[in-house]
Amino acid sequence: GFTKEKVYLESKFPFSNIDPTNFQRIADMIEKRYELTHLNFTKTKDIMPYVDKMFDLFNSSYADLSSFVAITDVQKEYFKKKYISFINPEYIKFVMDKNNDIVAFSIVMPSFSEALQKAKGKLFPFGFYHLLKARKDSKDVVFYLIGVHPEYQNKGVTAIIFDEYFKTFSEKGIVNCIRTPELEENHAIHNLWKNFNPRVHCRRKTFIKNL
Repeated sequence: GFTKEKVYLESKFPFSNIDPTNFQRIADMIEKRYELTHLNFTKTKDIMPYVDKMFDLFNSSYADLSSFVAITDVQKEYFKKKYISFINPEYIKFVMDKNNDIVAFSIVMPSFSEALQKAKGKLFPFGFYHLLKARKDSKDVVFYLIGVHPEYQNKGVTAIIFDEYFKTFSEKGIVNCIRTPELEENHAIHNLWKNFNPRVHCRRKTFIKNL
C-alpha cells in the first residue's frame, strides 16, 4: 500500500568536463555589478566566525523546497563540532556583499569512500590516518551544499563560486566531482549543473503510506 513520495537524483561528472569559459567570463562582472567579493580559506579557525550566518543563509535559500526542515541552533552547534573540522577549509567558499554579509556559499568535501574502505570500518589503529590523508589528498570531491540568498538567485552569483573552485581543483588535481542526492523536482539546482554534463548514477526514492 505504499506509494512514491519523493525522488532524489545523485550524479557525477569528471573534472575534465568543466569548461571554465562558461563562468570565468562573467564572475568578475557579477562581482563588480553587485559589489561582491569572494572569500577563500586555508585554516578551519578562520571559517568558524561565519558558520552561524552560513546556516542561516542555508535555511533561507532552501525554505521553498517541500521536504526542507530548517536547521536549529542546537544542530548548528552540533555540526560545527562534528563536521566542520573534517572539511578541507580550501573547499568552503563564500560570496560576501558590501556589508560583509554572506549572499552565497558552497561546501565541498573530499570523498572518504576509498579511505573508509582501507580503514575497514575502524578508526584505530590506522583508520584515522586514511581519513586525514583523504581530507587533504583525495582526488574525488563531493558537492554537499550550495546556497544563494533569495535576493541574489538567478543573478549569476554561482559563477563566482565555480570560478574559485576551478582554481582550487586545478591545483589539487581533482579527477571526479560527485553531487549528493538532490530532489528531482529541484529544477533550479539541476539547471545549475547542466553545463557540466553530469551523469545520474544513483536514484533514490522515499515511499509513504497513509494510516
